[in-house]
Amino acid sequence: MKKTNLIAGALALTMAMGMFAGCKPTDDPNSSSAESGKPLAGNYATKIWVAEAAVEFTKGQIATYNSSNEDGIVIEATVEAVGEGEAATQMTTDVEAGADIFCFAQDQFARLVQAGALSQLGQAAGQIVSEANAAGVVAAAKSGDTLYAYPLTADNGYFMYYDKSVITDESHLKSMELLLADCEAAGKNFSFEVEGSAWYVASFFFATDCKSEWTTDEDGKFISVNDTYNSPEGLKAVKGLHTLVKSKAYNNSSAADAFAAAVPSAVLVSGTWAYNDILEILGENLGVAELPSFTVGEETFHLGSFSGCKLLGVKPQQDAKRSAALHKFAQYLTGEAAQIERFNTLSWGPSNLNAQKIDAVQANPALAALLAQSAYSIPQGQIHGTWWDIGKTIATGVKASDGTDAGLQAVLDTYKAAIEGLFTMSDEEKNAFTVIGSINGDTWTIDLPMTKVSEGVWKTTEAYALVENDEFKVRQGKSWDVAYGDNGQNYKVTTAGTYYIQLTIEGEVGTIELIPA
Repeated sequence: MKKTNLIAGALALTMAMGMFAGCKPTDDPNSSSAESGKPLAGNYATKIWVAEAAVEFTKGQIATYNSSNEDGIVIEATVEAVGEGEAATQMTTDVEAGADIFCFAQDQFARLVQAGALSQLGQAAGQIVSEANAAGVVAAAKSGDTLYAYPLTADNGYFMYYDKSVITDESHLKSMELLLADCEAAGKNFSFEVEGSAWYVASFFFATDCKSEWTTDEDGKFISVNDTYNSPEGLKAVKGLHTLVKSKAYNNSSAADAFAAAVPSAVLVSGTWAYNDILEILGENLGVAELPSFTVGEETFHLGSFSGCKLLGVKPQQDAKRSAALHKFAQYLTGEAAQIERFNTLSWGPSNLNAQKIDAVQANPALAALLAQSAYSIPQGQIHGTWWDIGKTIATGVKASDGTDAGLQAVLDTYKAAIEGLFTMSDEEKNAFTVIGSINGDTWTIDLPMTKVSEGVWKTTEAYALVENDEFKVRQGKSWDVAYGDNGQNYKVTTAGTYYIQLTIEGEVGTIELIPA
């Protein structure tokens, strides 16, 4: 991973943003356009990463900006489809080779700050952003008191879609048990991606008032956690989870096509991104609601959820003028008008307070359900990257258990030990590389050990039977801060066989090879 000589431009950037972000520009005597009062005027070759669904939309926004901005800025952009989750992995692997402007999911923020992949907003820009956007989203873009990113959306949460032709009694929408019974009676599925997703399984723990709150220092390094999953409240959570995963109707999915599967779902827990696809499948039978409650003994708990957002980052630049121009453009991409247009085109929920108030946003069924669920949601703060791997195994453990208090408690004990291990890891473990992926009968839950065979070369301690299309990555310290795949993507097996997996690091580049056994 290259943390860059880009950081050297941070002070210059801060000064530049003080001049140019939201303030009247000061003539730059070294600029050929200074006499025109447009010190930022010029053409800027820019690499931009956005989700695949937003590529064409972003190209249109660039054209509009180039023809309308009064600073004389021309963005000559290469727009590439890189998902909000994958962007952080690629950026932290090699910051200098990464995009100049990129979208990313909020949970990736801390690792991007640690990698030096985000440049700070200037004071004026920070004030504009803070006043214009929802407070929770602004907080998600901060490390300490410093803003490092621009709020893009406020719709990264989940709620419930259902088929009105199957769930005919609306009173059942309040009870997970009644919904499961309806699905079982109709031979349909209740889809909830709790296996393999700490994000979704947290719903049960938040319902019983459990917490997993992480603290970072000003450099974004995790220094402590307040986690209460392993508690009497946590035991109630996994009892509710056990009811779900042991139901005949349970299906581990959050995808819209669950409604069109061979055994279609009647209920699906997902987010706003699935709305248009589900509408196309269900039509007038589409129903949308907040999550239901589950019952343990005589107590009832409303399922919780994470609430989160998407952010837009600007990579640190060595040239202060270029930095200021890119930040100006980032402000435009995340401003009120652009967020409204993005909602109208892609149905992405805005973070801008004024945009949230327009009639079309207020009338959107998915956003309305998200708003209803927000009363039971927890803002997604900065979370240790390895926590997602630890938490996603809970539901699988619960499903495999006998359902007794002792069996369920054992799942929580295992979880707690793994969390504590994050802060007791030896230097040797932090520096070691491991393999994780959908290989060796596992699905991204177990790190396979590697041995250092020479300087910069690591190899798995044993050979594994790999099949075509198996995918994996090699990472350091069982974390995603340093990870290698194939040009930032997962390494995909093309020829089945039994192989050792070898990583060779040369400078900033990590190359993976499959060595036949």
